[in-house]
Amino acid sequence: MHDYAIELGRIYDAPSPLAGGMRILADRLWPRGMAKATLPADEWYRDAAPEPALRSAYHHGEIDYDAFAAAYRQQLDGSPDTLVPLMRHVRQGPVLLLTASRDPGRSHLPVLCQAVLDALAAEDRACEDGTRSSPVCYSGQTQ
Repeated sequence: MHDYAIELGRIYDAPSPLAGGMRILADRLWPRGMAKATLPADEWYRDAAPEPALRSAYHHGEIDYDAFAAAYRQQLDGSPDTLVPLMRHVRQGPVLLLTASRDPGRSHLPVLCQAVLDALAAEDRACEDGTRSSPVCYSGQTQ
C-alpha cells in the first residue's frame, strides 16, 4: 500500500514550502481580490469543486455540513473521471489542495481529499491484482 501526501490550505495564506509538491486551487470560483498573475498555486482545477447549487445551499445555511459532504461525495462518485488529474498529481508527489474558504476543514476539501485517496486505493488494489483498469495505474510506475 502506498502513502500519499495531500494537505489542505487557504489560497490567501502565505505559501508554505512544499518539498517537490504541487499546489492546486480546487475552487469553482476565482478567489476574490487575487490577480491570476499572483496566484500562489501551480494549477487551478475547478472541475472537481461542488456544483454551484450545492455550494450555494451550503453557504446560505440551507443544508448543514454533513448533508453538504454527503451530496458532494455523491457528486464525485457520479463522475469519477473528475478525480483522475488530481490522482496523477498525488501519485507524483505531495499535493496541497487550496480553497478560498475561511475554514478549509469545513469546506469541500476534506471530502475531495478522501475521494482522491479512496480512488487511489481502489486503483492500487486493481494494479496489485494485475487488473490495471486505467492509465492512472501507470502514472509514475516503470514497466
